[in-house]
This record gives sequence, structure tokens and C-alpha cells, in this order.
Amino acid sequence: MPDVLSAALTPAAPAPATVPNARDAVRLLRPSQIREVANAGFGVPDVLPFWFGESDRVTPPFIRDAASAALASGATFYTHNLGIAPLRETLARYVSALHGPTSVDHVAVTSAGVNALMLAAQLVVGAGDRVVAVTPLWPNLVEIPKILGAHVETMSLAYGANGWQLDLQRLLGALTPDTKLLMLNSPNNPTGWVMSRDEQRAVLEHCRRHGIWIVADEVYERLYYPNEAGQGGMHGGMQGAPSFLDLAARDEHVICVNSFSKAWLMTGWRLGWMIAPASLMDDLGKLVEYNTSCSPAFVQQAGIAAIEHGAQFTRDLVADLRASRDHLVQALAALPGVDVKAPPGAMYVFFSVPGALRSLDLCKALVREAGLGLAPGSAFGPEGEGFVRWCYACDTARLDAGVERLTDYLARHHTR
Repeated sequence: MPDVLSAALTPAAPAPATVPNARDAVRLLRPSQIREVANAGFGVPDVLPFWFGESDRVTPPFIRDAASAALASGATFYTHNLGIAPLRETLARYVSALHGPTSVDHVAVTSAGVNALMLAAQLVVGAGDRVVAVTPLWPNLVEIPKILGAHVETMSLAYGANGWQLDLQRLLGALTPDTKLLMLNSPNNPTGWVMSRDEQRAVLEHCRRHGIWIVADEVYERLYYPNEAGQGGMHGGMQGAPSFLDLAARDEHVICVNSFSKAWLMTGWRLGWMIAPASLMDDLGKLVEYNTSCSPAFVQQAGIAAIEHGAQFTRDLVADLRASRDHLVQALAALPGVDVKAPPGAMYVFFSVPGALRSLDLCKALVREAGLGLAPGSAFGPEGEGFVRWCYACDTARLDAGVERLTDYLARHHTR
């Protein structure tokens, strides 16, 4: 008689083989073409990487020292979901100085700006909702609502003699009453376009009428180079780009996302914040708990130092970036077949170059054959095809070396 116990313990025959897959909404997300180009650069000696959106300079010492001191004092425990009180209070004062009265009840600290964007979408978007995004655009803003099952439609900026511009009436026409959310990024990655205050006012009034949420990605607001003084907000003598916070009451259907990454060179620290209606904060706290629980305490202490002691640093950084932008635009404009305009914001030049109608192929070839790392325009949606993005957050000697490599590549290939 068979051993009953042994038979019971014998593994059953395996079921027919199936491949474990993520759900369809995740599988259909666009992979990063910027990362694809960067991966193509592994093993290529002496590549000049201008593909990522960060400076080649490290975070300044006064911020690093604040984090070190916080670690030394034992700031290694969980914090409040919405951030430590001193940082939220510091952010409230900072935002108030730039954009008008803002209480701590409207401030939430997040684990990076991209985390804030995901949290904002999770707060207001669900499966089947209609979302409109203004493109070309950093792909995270287009793809995040799709993770939640939303349907995303894009409305492209237009490129012309004055660079990238918004067709305001076309955007308003796209914002139909069945739209749940508008995703905007100004100053814009990749184009450097900056939405004017009049455009913001028209969009805000339209969204008010139809109950449409606005999520404004304003992480580049301090990297702003206006042609005229007095455009945008001011804080400690430093300029900020026009913001929806200049116009909207704090309890409207508006969520503004920001980050420490750009204006204080803290990309690797993963610290951001959002300004949102107070009525969302309890639910936002739940989402933070189920995503990350909180931002690290010692990193939050570094954020306080960045804002309280970083006014002159950011002022100097913006001046350096403006000089680098102007230097690169002038050098690129001298190349045959290149069409480039000086953008009013962010840290990128998004320009047309021979061969960029297949921008991913071009950027991979530039890495392999010229040791030059640029981001393909197609990484920012089909509206960006025909262009490439160059991050100019570095010294002019490095930019000159990159332009020389691009010049040599174009001369060899005679690309039309």
C-alpha cells in the first residue's frame, strides 16, 4: 500500500508554463530613451554626458554639512508623513515670499519631486479619467497617470521663430468639461518654454469653470532668465518664473510640485515638496505612508539649510546657467543646419540638428562615434522628434568640447 503521507508531500505536476507579467498598464509604459542612450555609452571611453538633467557640480558644502550634523546628532528615525515641522515652516515662509501668503497647512514634504508628482496624481486621478498634458514633456508626467489607469491626451507646443510657444486657444479647446486633470511643466523640460502669467490666468479661469485639477510641475521655477526685470516672483533678490501660486487661492483645485534638485544641486538627495489644498492633507498623509512613509530626517535638515542659507548660492547658480546657455546657443547657432533658440527657463537647449528626424538613432551614433551624449527629442514624446536636448549645467570649456565633437560628427556624415 502506498505511503499516504509521502504521496501527500509529493509536489504536484507543474501547471502549463506561463510567463509572469506585470499588469498591462505598467507593461505599456514608455521606457526611458534617455537611459537607453546612456546605456549605449557604457564602455565608450571619454564620453561627454549632457543627457541627464543635472549639474556636474556637487551639492554645496553648507548643505552637505547640515546633513552630516543631523546624522551625527542621531536624525535617523521616522518623521511625520508630511515632513518635519521646521522644514514645512521654512517652506511656507519661502513660498510666501515668492508667491504670497502660504500657511504650513498647505505644505507637504516628499521623497523627491517625482514622488510628489506621483502622489498628486494618486490624489485626484483614477481609472478611466481623462488627463491632458502639454508636450514635449519629461516623460514621467505623461506616464504617471497611465499607471493609475487614466487616459492621457497630449497638446503640443509649437516651434517657430521665437522658439517654443503655447497655442492658448488650442489648449483651452482641449480642456473639455470631462477632463479631470491638466499636467503642466513650466519652466519646461525639455524645451525651456515658460508659461506667461496671462496664459496661466486664462487656463486657471477655464479650469475653475469646469472643475479641472491642475498639477503644475514647477521644479525649474528658480532657473529662469527673463528678458525684462520684474517678470515672475522675487525672494531675497532672486527671480522666480510665473507660477500658478501667484494667481490661485491655496484651496483651489491646484497642486504645485517643487524640488530641491535643481536650484540647490540636490538631485541625489531625493527631496521635494508640494503646495496643495489643506483639505487634501489628511489623505495625502495616508498616501505618503503607503508609498515611502516619510523623507529621511537628515535629508530634511539639509533642505532647511538649502533654503535658509542658499540665497546667494542660487543667485550665482542662475547667473552661471544663463552664461552657459548663451555660450552654448551662440556656438550651436554657428553650425550649418542647426536651428537653436535661447530658452527663457530650465537648464536645457532643445534644438534641431541634421539627422534628428530619427533622434534616438542619431544620439546613439553620437555616443558611439563622437563620444557625445545628448538626449533624443523622441524621449519627450513624438512632438519632440526632430530635436535633441543638451543640458548646459556645466562650465563653458566642457560645452566647447561637446560642440567640437558635434561639429566633427556633422562634417564627417554630411547629414542633411
